[in-house]
Amino acid sequence: MGKTITELTAGKQEQRILRLAPYTRVSSNSEDQLHSFAAQVKHYTEYVAEHPEYELVDIYADEGVTGTRMDKRDDFNRLIRDCKKGKIDRIITKTVSRFARNTAELLTVTRALKEMGVSIYFEEQGIDTATIDLELVMTFPGIAAQRESETISENMRWSYQKRMESGDFNCCRAAYGYDLIDGELQINEAEAQVVRRIFHLYLQGCGKQAIANQLNADGVPKRYGQKTWHLFTIDYILNNERYMIFLLNVG
Repeated sequence: MGKTITELTAGKQEQRILRLAPYTRVSSNSEDQLHSFAAQVKHYTEYVAEHPEYELVDIYADEGVTGTRMDKRDDFNRLIRDCKKGKIDRIITKTVSRFARNTAELLTVTRALKEMGVSIYFEEQGIDTATIDLELVMTFPGIAAQRESETISENMRWSYQKRMESGDFNCCRAAYGYDLIDGELQINEAEAQVVRRIFHLYLQGCGKQAIANQLNADGVPKRYGQKTWHLFTIDYILNNERYMIFLLNVG
């Protein structure tokens, strides 16, 4: 006997209910974290109320500072475990960068989730992995998200440079040829003689590898127990502005 219209309608209604799991990263500051998490709960509770096709499973949130390492995100890993247990049909997150900042990891996880029948919706980009070609589209925002992570490192380097220019910061560890004393770089004369020799040999026409070979042949020590000079070390010294002062004393 066939199903009634009411039964068919109920069946379609039941199929539309998806178990939704929001994922976010919140502030690492304890007070801000409580406020941010409460805001996320409010936002997604209202979101589910406005979308009757969803049923809220739980809200998963990690501290913002752990965003670049998936293995350090406890709630992210709890989210994946719940997906494996069949508790979740759909994940929603604000941006790709909130979900992952490494393209390779992003694609690996989204592929695995898709195999489990779990889709992801990225609100800001409007990307739904249930309706797109994952391989084609995910790579582009993934690269952008990875670039965002790399930009953090670039910003740190920029900050160091500006602090060096203003005299507020020199470095965490003195470069070869210098000692860091009371926050000031001072010339280490013994090592400075080696730096001047490198410049002298280079000005005489010696190649970088040839200079390294000469230093190794003469047993010239490096720092931190290292004994071997390499081409890239010579290149670093010749192209580092910290050593420009030594050029005044190359004869």
